[in-house]
Amino acid sequence: MINHTRIDRRTCLQGVGAALALPLLDAMGWEDTTDSQPPIRLGFMYMPHGVIMDQFWPADAESFLSSPPPALESLRPVLDQCLMVKGVSGVPIAPFNGAPHALELSTWLTATLPNPARRDQIDIAISADQIAANYIGAFTPLPSLELATMPQDWKENQEGLNEAYYSYCSFRSPTQPVPAETNPRNVLNRLFHTQKGAVRGSGPTKINTLDRSMLDVVLGGARDLRRKLPAADQRKLDEYLDSVRAVERRIAAIERRQQEAALEKAGVRTRHRRGTDTPPIEVKIPEGDKRSEYMQVMCDLIVLAFQTDSTRVCTYIGSRPNGASYPELGFSDQHHSVTHHNNEAEKVRKVAAITAFNIEQFAYMVNKMHQLPEGPGTLLDNCLLMWGSGLEDGNKHTRENLPFILAGRAGGRLRTGRYLPDVRANQGDLLTTLLTCAGIPVDRPVGIATKQITELLPEGSA
Repeated sequence: MINHTRIDRRTCLQGVGAALALPLLDAMGWEDTTDSQPPIRLGFMYMPHGVIMDQFWPADAESFLSSPPPALESLRPVLDQCLMVKGVSGVPIAPFNGAPHALELSTWLTATLPNPARRDQIDIAISADQIAANYIGAFTPLPSLELATMPQDWKENQEGLNEAYYSYCSFRSPTQPVPAETNPRNVLNRLFHTQKGAVRGSGPTKINTLDRSMLDVVLGGARDLRRKLPAADQRKLDEYLDSVRAVERRIAAIERRQQEAALEKAGVRTRHRRGTDTPPIEVKIPEGDKRSEYMQVMCDLIVLAFQTDSTRVCTYIGSRPNGASYPELGFSDQHHSVTHHNNEAEKVRKVAAITAFNIEQFAYMVNKMHQLPEGPGTLLDNCLLMWGSGLEDGNKHTRENLPFILAGRAGGRLRTGRYLPDVRANQGDLLTTLLTCAGIPVDRPVGIATKQITELLPEGSA
């Protein structure tokens, strides 16, 4: 007879120089809670340049679940887990009226304008994700995880503003932007806590490639642990380890295609190819023909980070203002250029396709979290995810109704399955409300906030 002894939530599988945290099993408890309820995780995913409004906003609250607009079609299976809010205004950008793109990302999680007296230096505000990390980061190996699809190196100086404002949305303090990781291999290594060769500091973590033999050691330890678990936990562990292996294989495949493409470009035929074969497509990270594959791997890593309680705060810049194109969609136009469409039908179509594509990647992550059991519900039940943009209309740079999609119930603190078409609030109000829903004490307003948006909360909880 198996003895089902409770094991600590921090239990991990260890190899030489590597450690893999485990998902919540029935035989575990959360060390920082008294009732063994899973904690709330916060996730933020960003897309620049706004949306095509009539394809993004639902027609009305009544038809939201049954007839979502085209941009939300990929979310249809989980719309009851989502909440849409119209009427959240962005930060007024005067005196920086000529710097819409420098401010759309940098104000997204700060709800604050840069200091106009120090335009050429970083001086803005701590961002909402880092406010959360400061409070709950002590409970996890990583206080927060910042990811990006593209390098944070865009060079431009609208209104004399520091170029970092184009590429960063996370700020540890008013003067310290938080670098985002663009290499999925490095993210996987951080989640495995690889020690050899690690260099830690204020910049991006530099870690040697994950040793696959160490992963084999870790997974071998899982087989020993499995024998000690009840049947339900065995299934959870099997599914989790399968997902770890799947992410590792997908990252390896991306790296292999990159290597083959580089060899082909140099005139070297790879050993697995025939002379009559079509040359392999060149998969560039992060601007490759298969950006969906890259973004989904990053989303999988966020899921793993939340599932293993490696961190409870993740921010993913899906694309930066300026410099992005989407060849996977069948056209090479840059996102920024087509947003200035002047109502030309073909350009409008391309902007709508880019928006739908980015929401599809968010939907991929939401669906995966919804399918993962955790505690009495699912991983998604214990998350609060926000997808959004720092502009409403990229054509006119308007900010009156910023597009946001919320997903997850935050442990029952958010009432989903609704569209609220007439909320009167600002960006700071929204961020303040989300932090409160995640159980983060907020001793001062976030940016321009003046209140909490009580309409988001379950009835009777305001």
